[in-house]
Amino acid sequence: MKNNIRPISWLVIIFLVTFHFSCKEQHKKETSSKNSKLLEESGFDEIERALLTEVPNGIETPIGMVWVPGAKFTRGAVALDKMAMSHEGPPHTVAVDGFFMDITEVTNKQFKRFVEETGYITTSERDIDWEELKKQLPEGTPKPHDTILQPGSLTFKKTKESVSNLYDFSQWWGWTIGADWKHPNGPKSSIEGKENYPVVHISYEDAKAYCDWAGRRLPTEAEWELAAWGDKRNSIFFWGNDIALLNKNANTWEGEFPVENTQEDGFEASAPIKSYAPNSLGLYDMAGNVWEWTSDWYNTYYYQKQADNIKVPLNPQGPISPYNQQNPYVKEKVMKGGSFLCSASYCASYRVSARMATSIDSSLEHLGFRTVVTSQMLQEQTK
Repeated sequence: MKNNIRPISWLVIIFLVTFHFSCKEQHKKETSSKNSKLLEESGFDEIERALLTEVPNGIETPIGMVWVPGAKFTRGAVALDKMAMSHEGPPHTVAVDGFFMDITEVTNKQFKRFVEETGYITTSERDIDWEELKKQLPEGTPKPHDTILQPGSLTFKKTKESVSNLYDFSQWWGWTIGADWKHPNGPKSSIEGKENYPVVHISYEDAKAYCDWAGRRLPTEAEWELAAWGDKRNSIFFWGNDIALLNKNANTWEGEFPVENTQEDGFEASAPIKSYAPNSLGLYDMAGNVWEWTSDWYNTYYYQKQADNIKVPLNPQGPISPYNQQNPYVKEKVMKGGSFLCSASYCASYRVSARMATSIDSSLEHLGFRTVVTSQMLQEQTK
């Protein structure tokens, strides 16, 4: 497909025609030959000892990143978490080698440099090709009016009254023509003065293009979860289990969603990076602010299959293929971390185990990303 044609997600089109969606129910391999052999032939303790936990000799931590030590851990919702969704379980053990991760989400300033150096055009800025788009839709889906089939993205708008049906996200999400990373709230908005805010309206393709340019990649879901927990593994939040500390640690929604945000945490929409305390590893905004892409496909049955596996997966890459029983036509990736729209009554996705499924060509006002790099990647880049 040409770079200036946008294969917009069928989810967006269905939403524009008539669609109801539930937040409540949405849900390179780099394994060394040594570790792969251990995975097949050795016991659990030997696999754990083989994990890369410390920065290899001769490798320097890249600027703006921190080292996440490798570990074996239990992925998924913890027993204490009464807000956990069904697709956050069953919990299962995984093993992950150490890696470097961005301290913050990628900012407008960083993404702007990428665009200036490469001329890249994001999916939300591209023209929409209906002939290509309809291949992704259920047969017989009517073509939307040409006034709708224009470049844009999904933006949030508060409702004027209380909402009785929180399963219908069309009440607060709308297709905004002209919304993109440079114009996060529509064509009249701007990122001027917001250089240190996380870049948003970024599709999976956009995030991957940035990673390729920067010599990085997106984290796997397992890597992201390990990094978010830090030394607070088996807790609900990255700071522990006390929800009373939410406002001091994350940019989320306070008040009645989606009518009124009391801004007890200081912000109504996204916040500048480093506005809240980091986790134990020095990573900022691993809860709230904006959702973050991972490289894993979303598959409804993946966690159950992992729990049934008697072997401990080493550096799991997610399911081989995507499948969402609620949206079987679309290919989705897992996003993590929650956003400024998360509230206890809506999705409570500021919890470490929280996860959502998003179409790879979708872009939204509360979705961004951060990157990772391994010591192996860094060594290969210096050859």
